[in-house]
Amino acid sequence: MTATFKPQVFSGVQPTGNLHLGNYLGAIRKFVALQNEHDCIFCVVDLHSITAQLVHEDLKAQTRSIAAAFIASGIDPVKHIVFNQSAVSGHAELAWIFNCVARIGWMNRMTQFKDKAGKDRENASLGLLAYPSLMAADILLYRATHVPVGDDQKQHLELTRDIAQKFNIDFSDRIKAAGLGVDMMVGEEKVTGFFPMTEPLIDGPAPRVMSLRDGSRKMSKSEPSDLSRINMTDDADTIVKKIRKAKTDPAPLPETLDELKGRPEADNLVAIYAALSDRTREDVIAEYGGQQFSVFKPALAELAVTVLAPITGEMQRLMDDPSHIDAILKDGSERANVIAHNTMRDVREIIGFL
Repeated sequence: MTATFKPQVFSGVQPTGNLHLGNYLGAIRKFVALQNEHDCIFCVVDLHSITAQLVHEDLKAQTRSIAAAFIASGIDPVKHIVFNQSAVSGHAELAWIFNCVARIGWMNRMTQFKDKAGKDRENASLGLLAYPSLMAADILLYRATHVPVGDDQKQHLELTRDIAQKFNIDFSDRIKAAGLGVDMMVGEEKVTGFFPMTEPLIDGPAPRVMSLRDGSRKMSKSEPSDLSRINMTDDADTIVKKIRKAKTDPAPLPETLDELKGRPEADNLVAIYAALSDRTREDVIAEYGGQQFSVFKPALAELAVTVLAPITGEMQRLMDDPSHIDAILKDGSERANVIAHNTMRDVREIIGFL
């Protein structure tokens, strides 16, 4: 007998460098909203952090910082699971199995690998190439049905679905024989499989926050100029300074969304204001259209400080007590391990490991 998949949300954030506004608006703020309607698992993906850079100055502190940001932003680690990836061995075990399910051609098509490896692809780590298999394992280890992702991660989620589908097809007879099948809809067809066809959750007015110095580039921790991003640890004066210095064009804000086309810096600031205020870009244009940036930027800075300052303060309070964060992560990893153990027990049975 089969049963439908239980709705489950999974997502993670890498502990590499300082968290910035793009991470908050594109991911963590969404996590907080999702927890009100879904069972959620939030992971600090520390195994991913070593794919591009093996040695980190203080990976433990960076891991605690992400966990602190989760909690300071409003994620409830009691009702939901907050943990670090390396504490659950099932992530690495399932990733190896998925390395054998996935095809090299699939990996070679991943645009993020091409971007991160650059011209010197032969010198990139094997982990960077196989990164999407580990991401698929992160998700499917908990048989997650939904994942909040940005546009840049959508291709990886499509690969996750490809891996799940190939596993389900290759082992379909064994899945059914073991009574481990679950009903799901793939397009218009009802099929039975072990892993779900995970769906992306992409919404909100600022799913991709761009650099304050170049509206055509994504806000990034690796950008050389600190003025290009608002860090979650920035104080009020620094936030105001960065928004004041944000690149813009000389024209006033347009009065329609169509007029924003071709003005990436203006579009980015409008999207940030909309996301921080839980409004639409249309609402922002209706209020500020036709006005100069000398009026809009101070309003945006005031809003950013109002929203971010309490989170920054709570993050600092939590980081001052690392043992408390460690206890939260330990509790989360123990609860995550229970789910992961059950999944891997069934995967081993399906594959035929003794």
